[in-house]
Order: sequence, then structure tokens, then C-alpha cells
Amino acid sequence: MDEDRTGNTSNKDIIRQLICFALKHRKIMQSYLDETGVYHAQHRLLMKIFHEPEISQNDIARSMDVSAATVAVALKKLEKRGFISRHTDEGDNRFNKITITEKGNRVVEQSKRIFEMADKKILDGFTEEEKRTLSVLLQKLNDNLDKMEEEIRLGKERT
Repeated sequence: MDEDRTGNTSNKDIIRQLICFALKHRKIMQSYLDETGVYHAQHRLLMKIFHEPEISQNDIARSMDVSAATVAVALKKLEKRGFISRHTDEGDNRFNKITITEKGNRVVEQSKRIFEMADKKILDGFTEEEKRTLSVLLQKLNDNLDKMEEEIRLGKERT
């Protein structure tokens, strides 16, 4: 870590390390997930559908903060490959309910094992106290990012 003349770690260095971690993590996880035959974005969709059976396409888009069109394209690919099925909502023909197929369930189960293994490797050598401390610090960072998002949403001046 880079320190300034006073021995303090710079904000820039901390942010750089967080970004570096996120990029490496995504690259490694995609490499691990390649064996499932599902890309990162498709994988996120499968996990969402697994955890919320019969979720609507609109609810997926809203909860994942992506456009309905983006979700529609990804769902079409997943459906074509047999990972999900779509059926019209009996209560409202305008909506599709999405369910995961047995093939999709197998990918989810395989992915869970991959994530568990990767999590163990990433946190190898950390004590429980270090993990708790890291979790608290990361939550503080997320809280600050939430505040920044809210400022942007409200159109507040950046300070």
C-alpha cells in the first residue's frame, strides 16, 4: 500500500485496491463459471429466478436495475438453451412468469458449490475477527455509496 509522508494510506490507493479486487474477482469467477455454460449476466438472472420462483420479467428488471429490454434478451437466450421457461400470468396476460427448469437448477447447484469454494479461497488465512472487521468496513463503504446514489437521484451538488 502506498503511504503519504505522514504514514497515512491514501484514499486513492484504497479505492484502487477495491477496484482491482472487484475486477480480479469477476475475471476469476467467470473463469470458474465457464464450466456451467452460463455467462455472468445470465448467471445473475438464473440465481434471481431460483430465489424468486415465478418472478415476472418486469420485477426482474426493476430489482436488478436494468432495462426490461436487456432482461428480455437474456431471458430469450436462457429459454432457448433450456435453463428457464416462461408462461403467461393467468391473472394478467400482459405479464410472463419465469420459472427455472431442471437444467437451470443443476447450473444453480453447481454454481453454489463454485461460490462456496471460491469464498473459502478468497478468505483463506483470515481470522473470524478480521472477517467481522472487514464486513463492518465494507458496510460503511456501501452506506457511503448509497448516500452518493441518493444525492445523484436528488440532483444534489457534489462536494
